[in-house]
Amino acid sequence: MALCKKAMAIVLSMAMVATSLSLPNMTAKTAQAAGSSFQNLNQSQITEAMGVGYNLGNSLEAASSGTPNETAYGNPKLTEDLVLAAKDAGFKSIRIPVSYLSMIDDNNGYKIDSSWLDRVQQVVDYCVDNDMYAIVNMHGDGYTTVNGGWLLCGSGNQTQIKAKYKACWEQIADRFKNYDEHLIFESMNEEFDGTYGTPSRTAYANINAYNQIFVDTVRKSGGNNNQRWLLIPGWNTNIDYTAGDYGFEMPTDNYLSSNIASGQKRIMISVHYYDPWDFCGTESGATTQWGDSVTDASKKASWGDESYMVSQFKKMYTKFVSQGYPVVIGEFGAINKENYDSQNKTCRAEYYQKVCYYAKQYGMIPVAWDNGYNGDYGFAIIDRYSNKVVHQELMDAMMEVYGGNESATATGITLSQSSMTIHIGDEKQQLTATLTPADSKDKVYGAPAMKPLQPLIPRDR
Repeated sequence: MALCKKAMAIVLSMAMVATSLSLPNMTAKTAQAAGSSFQNLNQSQITEAMGVGYNLGNSLEAASSGTPNETAYGNPKLTEDLVLAAKDAGFKSIRIPVSYLSMIDDNNGYKIDSSWLDRVQQVVDYCVDNDMYAIVNMHGDGYTTVNGGWLLCGSGNQTQIKAKYKACWEQIADRFKNYDEHLIFESMNEEFDGTYGTPSRTAYANINAYNQIFVDTVRKSGGNNNQRWLLIPGWNTNIDYTAGDYGFEMPTDNYLSSNIASGQKRIMISVHYYDPWDFCGTESGATTQWGDSVTDASKKASWGDESYMVSQFKKMYTKFVSQGYPVVIGEFGAINKENYDSQNKTCRAEYYQKVCYYAKQYGMIPVAWDNGYNGDYGFAIIDRYSNKVVHQELMDAMMEVYGGNESATATGITLSQSSMTIHIGDEKQQLTATLTPADSKDKVYGAPAMKPLQPLIPRDR
């Protein structure tokens, strides 16, 4: 997540930084116990199991003056209660962004501070102990805008960078090697050279090299890591620059366990989706509406509508999902602009619902971004002090697609109109379907008249 999505960073003294590294006693089960029953999930199984996910953003990737500090961006320390709140809300996966920065000792074989790894492991245990999937990455180390960033694909000192990167993943992979299938490693975050527009082929080649180092290093580290699902990004986790002909190369997986059936993959592709940025991320009250919920055309973006979303997701399906590589939308979301336009609440909910709907149709795994901030322009879904959902409309929207089956089964359906005449050039018409009983959450699939249905994608094609 780029720094422009960070909310209210707080400058802390080094004494506070030191204090943040003191840890409570570890109470979660050991890595050995966690890895005692590794289940080899294929593409469709892992996609189904991970469902919709939730980011613990602006916490373990937060930093002050180049030193990782969990509370530096204004959030409290992460707790197991927060993870349980996310699970109770309906999330099945947790993405844990992590920065290492000065926690890596460049003068001691790139050794990572053990207390920092302990804390990362503790948060991972909050997830896997509670039967949730955990994605652990290397986050801010690749930012050109972060003090202490070093994983820089545009830098000339690539020999040292690659040696450091390999050493770090050797340690991370070893620490977690006996964890079961609930743990997924993500090689990097929004990795690029800091310039926008057409990617540099030279810098992109370095990203490809990092991904190859990551895959080889993890696979060779022992335990369950030779069969674990691994997640890799292309240029800046951008869909166009990953799926298009801009330089992305899939790493080889030569050290994959022989337990994996021939032809099956164990590599996932990471992209982010914040389009249109005017609606999703620009901190202004000018663009507050999106989708079918628009009531004022002057408040919607000029691009990035639902058809655009479908076309972007289809690119990832065609390039990767159809070839056996699951796609994780590692971050998506839209900032809160309700105080500038009351309709924003409804439009945001529609946006989250549509991302999840089309992600599921195209065999992708969506993971909502939450930066812990619930004020104007915040991404928060769950309050990190009360552990309560603060935007139930967003949860309801996502659970329309990924909700459970605990509600009543529908026994009947009625439509708002029994017949409809549509002429060429007419405005689109809407049919409202009502299920019986009223508490049924079964889904009715359809689309407004004059708008073609999106085809369902076979799960195992």
